[in-house]
Amino acid sequence: MTPARENPFSTDRVLRERYRFSERDWARLRDALACQLGRGALVGPKGSGKTTLLEDLERRLTREGYCVTLLRLSAETPRLPAAVNNDFFAGLTHRDAVLLDGAEQLSLALWLRFRWRARRAGVLVVTTHRAGRLATLHRCTTSPALLCELVASLGQQIDFADAAALHACHRGNIREALRELYDRQAQKNTPALSPAESCV
Repeated sequence: MTPARENPFSTDRVLRERYRFSERDWARLRDALACQLGRGALVGPKGSGKTTLLEDLERRLTREGYCVTLLRLSAETPRLPAAVNNDFFAGLTHRDAVLLDGAEQLSLALWLRFRWRARRAGVLVVTTHRAGRLATLHRCTTSPALLCELVASLGQQIDFADAAALHACHRGNIREALRELYDRQAQKNTPALSPAESCV
């Protein structure tokens, strides 16, 4: 078996891979954000790169001089942290950027309250699985070609047909596809299931 630290698909290695965005893409995103007065959403299904793109946006906004607060919600932690209180919202100014990962975890009532309370922030960007909470700035999508590119960036190779099967098996969730490749690598000395067999 391949030791976890040597597995090319280990979490720490995968997390080093960033969202595939060119400078032209970033310019389009910033233009869209400006048109929406600093409000917008990154939309896409699970494993499509929304969180990675939001983290990359955090770095860019920080370099531009914004005071950035990145909040993360999930099925396991669906509530805002205690520090996001009345004092937090009252202290927001046009030089603050609030980024919320997992906005769909908030009920509609809680979302509307959050959006209103964050109105003083210069930037409010969220990630969500479906469009509708804010104007869509960018729709995150995946493809077998993207999976091939990521595998190559990790120093490995994958046949396009295999990548296409993995992509279909995990319904476009790149994170889960890479997790399966991690398991395959970990069991390298044992017979591996084909993508079709592993989806049964």
